Amino acid sequence: MPARYIRTQKKRKRRKPLKPERSIRDTALGLLSRREHTRLELTGKLKAREFPATEIEALLDDLQREGLQSDARFAESYVYSRTQRGFGPLRIRQELQVRGVTESLVSAHVDFNDPQWLQLACQEYAKKFKDLRVASAKERARRMRYLQNRGFTGDIIRQTFVRFERAETASGAGA
Repeated sequence: MPARYIRTQKKRKRRKPLKPERSIRDTALGLLSRREHTRLELTGKLKAREFPATEIEALLDDLQREGLQSDARFAESYVYSRTQRGFGPLRIRQELQVRGVTESLVSAHVDFNDPQWLQLACQEYAKKFKDLRVASAKERARRMRYLQNRGFTGDIIRQTFVRFERAETASGAGA
């Protein structure tokens, strides 16, 4: 009885010739040309490419001295980017700390008293919840968790709810 299923040899792809090895400086500059990186991120990426730790530290010192790598520049662009995506100050601060930005740089770029955070929280709330009325305590808690997960402080969340409740009562009184 002949076999029904006969395995055939798959054609093997021809391997591409290996690229010439890049120097540690070229690799770091390639990474920095795509986006800003913190010193910690660059260290991790260069270690993953198996460059020696002593060379990495020396290179990063040179790049900082030349102004090609800057944690302050990274923090500024990161805060702007995350703010544009609707994230609050707590989450942005935590993400910067995870990426190795010092507390002094974080506090310089993330001001908790800035009124933009309340405005941003209101925009995110209105975008997520088309029906601004809160029907139950459970629904209110769900909406509060949403803003909390976005990184807004408890005070900003409370002010957001107060602002929308006022707008709802004002529109309800006019009707």
